Amino acid sequence: MPIFQLLYINVITTPIAIFKHIAIKRIIFTFIMVVSSLYAMTQLSHAQDKKIILAFGDSLTAGYGLAPGEGFTDQLEDTLNAIGTNVIVINAGVSGDTSSGGLSRLEWVLANLAQVDLVILALGGNDALRGIQPEFTRSNIDKMASILKDKEISTLIAGMMAPPNLGQVYAQDFNSIFPDTAEKYDADLYPFFLDGVAGFIELNQNDRIHPNPRGVKIITAKMASSIIEALK
Repeated sequence: MPIFQLLYINVITTPIAIFKHIAIKRIIFTFIMVVSSLYAMTQLSHAQDKKIILAFGDSLTAGYGLAPGEGFTDQLEDTLNAIGTNVIVINAGVSGDTSSGGLSRLEWVLANLAQVDLVILALGGNDALRGIQPEFTRSNIDKMASILKDKEISTLIAGMMAPPNLGQVYAQDFNSIFPDTAEKYDADLYPFFLDGVAGFIELNQNDRIHPNPRGVKIITAKMASSIIEALK
């Protein structure tokens, strides 16, 4: 396990309440992204055919509550490489991040990477959990998709779904953000990040929000074909 991933799991996936000053977290994350970039470029020097995938999201991509090797990015890299798609998956997930937080850090994350072939944009879940109005989430997701489009970086938007307790109107407004944005910017779409896992107790951690290793394995297996298509 590369050192930057160990740092990531022990620092960035720590509950966000511990980091009361976002500047501290940003400095740490920037350092890890630089190390991550150097690692990726070293790997590429040995295998020029590898594609770089940036998983840009929240705790679901960060691997919150999971051991090294069990999180989304580790399992996704293993899954794709096992079926012959040579990739390096970089973990740019921050636990507790909302779409606003993602928008605030997207450009400086990209600036720390010499090459990105695909961005998996997986934000919005915490917006719904906090009851943030969908129009704000829509605006943030739209701006991030626009940035990626302008930089000519292929993008796979991983959708989320609003909790049922927020009501039908909220759900309609929120759930439509992801397909609408994908269509607007001609991005690829994976409709629901937690497809096949959400609601299944045996596939989630005790909080019933974050997938356990079995759940992550299902997510990466189901998402793999969409990622391969987006890389073409």
